[in-house]
Amino acid sequence: MTNEPIYSVSELNEATKMLLEHHFSSLLLEGEISNFSCPSSGHWYFTLKDEAAQIRCAMFRTQTSAIQFYPANGMHVVIRAKVSLYIQRGEYQLIASHMEEAGVGVLQKRFEALKQKLFNEGLFDDVHKQPLPRYPKKIGIITSITGAAIHDVLTVLKRRYPIAEICIFPTLVQGNQAAENITRMIKHADKEKICDVLLLTRGGGSLEDLWPFNEEIVARAIYHCRLPIITGIGHEIDFTIADFVADVRAPTPSAAAETLVPDKAEINAYLTQKAKQLQHLFQSSLHQKALLMSQLTQRLNQQHPKACLDMQQQQLQQYQRQLPILMNNLLLNKKTALSNLGKQLHQLSPLNTLDRGYAILSQNEKTVTSVANIHVGERLSARLKDGTIYAEVTQIVKPKFKLQR
Repeated sequence: MTNEPIYSVSELNEATKMLLEHHFSSLLLEGEISNFSCPSSGHWYFTLKDEAAQIRCAMFRTQTSAIQFYPANGMHVVIRAKVSLYIQRGEYQLIASHMEEAGVGVLQKRFEALKQKLFNEGLFDDVHKQPLPRYPKKIGIITSITGAAIHDVLTVLKRRYPIAEICIFPTLVQGNQAAENITRMIKHADKEKICDVLLLTRGGGSLEDLWPFNEEIVARAIYHCRLPIITGIGHEIDFTIADFVADVRAPTPSAAAETLVPDKAEINAYLTQKAKQLQHLFQSSLHQKALLMSQLTQRLNQQHPKACLDMQQQQLQQYQRQLPILMNNLLLNKKTALSNLGKQLHQLSPLNTLDRGYAILSQNEKTVTSVANIHVGERLSARLKDGTIYAEVTQIVKPKFKLQR
């Protein structure tokens, strides 16, 4: 050890702060805003960046009150600031005292230019938009499997329409490779044709975070997709190029899921209403037939001669004896038919099949219906009523006698 002075961390940071503030007491800096936030204190915190570097900035409430506009991510600005150091963390930062708009940010300019280009080409026109299926059997979801959006979407789908089968196409939703990844998944899902509809989604974020959904390759993939596509990207205030091209745009991932499927409670209420209407129509029909029988009785009583009247009275008495039986039989038949329809509806439910101890066997997300396409060593998944198991084929046994259907 030499006799050089030994600094504490605090002393070094304080000295560095004094040096920076003395050398850069005031300067003008131009860049693009990102990660902007304004907590309840009224102070502004943001990052100012260019194509190669970035720096954290703060602007206190006493200065923000004099600014004539409200900053936003992607906005290009010029600030007057001094260089400082946050001693507790040793972080280099700028303390801004003034801010002016320097024009639209680079990303915002690219967004507006592509939006106008695709609009002029007709990619946003309603004539190209497809309707969503009313009762989708299989829903494809293109999103990140690690994000919050997939959890929100699956929760809504399970609550509202649990009989729909879900197929997830995992993709990056942020970063340089995300746009190409999203495009590839859209084309793959469209080619496979295993879904009735596609949901393209991700959670909220900054303009930079959502930028893959503003890329031209993604927009054209959506436009050329033969399956209907609904988007649920970011928050309600977020609009991307993908939203304009898609067949339907929802403000959030959860809202997209709600738009995509009906509510099972509403379906049950609809069926209950129809059953009541059927019962009412049946009772009305019985009442009309009773009135008709009464009219016929009166006509018979008015006919002559007496012998004909007696014979017709006997027939009338016979009809009157048979009427309750016929009415009861008709009512029983209608009730039986209604009960059978309910049982058939229950039997057709895939969930009912699973409840009876059956399983749905799949390979590579395709249902297995025959051993002809299965080989020993292959891995299969079996969906039961309360979960999925994965197994390896160790032996294939074919029946000795072919069953006749």
